[in-house]
Amino acid sequence: MLSLLVEDKPGLLTRVAGLFARRGFNIESLAVGPTEIPGLSRITVVVDVEDLPLEQVTKQLNKLINVIKIVELDQTQAVQREHLLIKVRADNTTRSQILEAVNLFRAKVVDVATDALIIEVTGDTAKTQALLRVLEPFGIRELAQSGLLAMGRGAKSITERVAVPRG
Repeated sequence: MLSLLVEDKPGLLTRVAGLFARRGFNIESLAVGPTEIPGLSRITVVVDVEDLPLEQVTKQLNKLINVIKIVELDQTQAVQREHLLIKVRADNTTRSQILEAVNLFRAKVVDVATDALIIEVTGDTAKTQALLRVLEPFGIRELAQSGLLAMGRGAKSITERVAVPRG
């Protein structure tokens, strides 16, 4: 799991993803968004590194001019969250069971139709996957899932001692 601090520049995400692809890494999860510093974004990338050394791609990323900082996040030392929207088939006979599961997982219903519910859940991967397993027998009609967001625990910040980019 890598967290990259980057300048907001067109084409940078393509160059970053291309580096992983050229080195034979499969990106399992990718999330991008602004930081608390205007002009800077954070890219969280989860890659499978079973067979390939991550060090090589990290060195290449450091060479990209718009990449400011790279932090490899240890899963035990980071808070990780995913966000899912799940459209599940629901009728009069199953609706109460689905609502019970939603409450059990501290998820929430964000849309109700006569034949379906849209459920929103945020949590670690284990929680989101467990909810999906519970809802699957009811019939998952559609699923939208964010990339994994992660942040190192404690007071230290990826944006610490970073100069604010100029216009």
